[in-house]
Amino acid sequence: MSVDLDSTGGRVFVRGDRARPFLERHPWVRATSIERIEGEPVAGQVVELVGKGDRVIARGIYEAQGGIRVRLYAWDQRQLDAEFWRERIRMAFMLRETLGLMRPSEACRLVFSEADGLSGLIVDRYRDYIVIQAGSVGMVRRLPVISGVLNDLLRPSAILVRLEPELRRFVGESCEEGVFVGHPPEGPVVIEEHGLQFGVDLMEGQKTGFYLDQRENRLAVARYAPGRRVLDMFCYTGGFALSCAKLGKAKEVWGMDGSERAVALAQANARQNGLANVRFEQGDAFQTLRQFRDRGERFGMVILDPPKFAGGKASVPDALRAYHSLNRLGVELLEPGGILATCSCSGYVTREDFFNVLFGVAQQVKREIQVLEMRSAGPDHPTWVACRETNYLKCFICRVW
Repeated sequence: MSVDLDSTGGRVFVRGDRARPFLERHPWVRATSIERIEGEPVAGQVVELVGKGDRVIARGIYEAQGGIRVRLYAWDQRQLDAEFWRERIRMAFMLRETLGLMRPSEACRLVFSEADGLSGLIVDRYRDYIVIQAGSVGMVRRLPVISGVLNDLLRPSAILVRLEPELRRFVGESCEEGVFVGHPPEGPVVIEEHGLQFGVDLMEGQKTGFYLDQRENRLAVARYAPGRRVLDMFCYTGGFALSCAKLGKAKEVWGMDGSERAVALAQANARQNGLANVRFEQGDAFQTLRQFRDRGERFGMVILDPPKFAGGKASVPDALRAYHSLNRLGVELLEPGGILATCSCSGYVTREDFFNVLFGVAQQVKREIQVLEMRSAGPDHPTWVACRETNYLKCFICRVW
């Protein structure tokens, strides 16, 4: 028997000592915050979050498995129906239009999950292709509605679907990654960014294919590159490296990544842009940095943009140790007056945490670290003040004496 996902399938009662974040409009209700559930909601169905005195706090979607059991969307009596999702997506689309990010040859993030009031949904546009990254069962089960709205707004050549890795085991064969609407691109889709061209692998690349959140940071870092020898670790398909090589007029750029597929696309991107002052190689980051240090290599700029080290609060201590080790190695490779551009995309690692990592590194290596810029993601990755986890990206540009 089919279930009407838009109808209210039950009531989720929150523990009295855990209600405050949801009254303040934080969208994630974890199992540890739930006192009991009335009714038998199915995964993806609308539920009410109820607090003290049977007061309805918000309406959300039930997730039967995973760390987040309810994702909240409305703190009033609005129905979470097709019109609700249509309006939210339209609002996100209008913001990107206002920001001037809808130029046909470029790419941007159209929907940034919680920051656009659409927890569990990421939508990126690459020229005339749309990639949806679903992060919840609720969004997977609403893909027909979501794709319909996107098709009406943009008339793309194709809409592709990617799933968060941990979600795959929850949805099983009910949703497969791949083409949802239209026909897939034949090979990488070439986008423009600050006059550079990048090929993006929409079908097999990391996340949705390209790290759009670093767009403005790539340009900012390139301003410090003129005449320098640059090392770009975790270079992926060459975003920072190519920006420093062409826009920053670096003397030499060396990009390293652990993915053979990413390195091959980075090399193709260098050829696409006619750049001869940049090279890419595959290698383990920590091992490569130690080898460089031990043989006395020195660089005028080191860029560190690693993957997420902390997936939750419990892993923060290990993540901070990893960031410390990585940044210490990076600093040890810098010549006096060199530039360290270091990033963290771990939302559970705060700016203060990351600042303290650099403080610890400076103390250990006995060098001065001068922070020149503390940057975040671009405006198509806004921060929702009720969900501080959306302020996840840290990019510190530093001078090291």
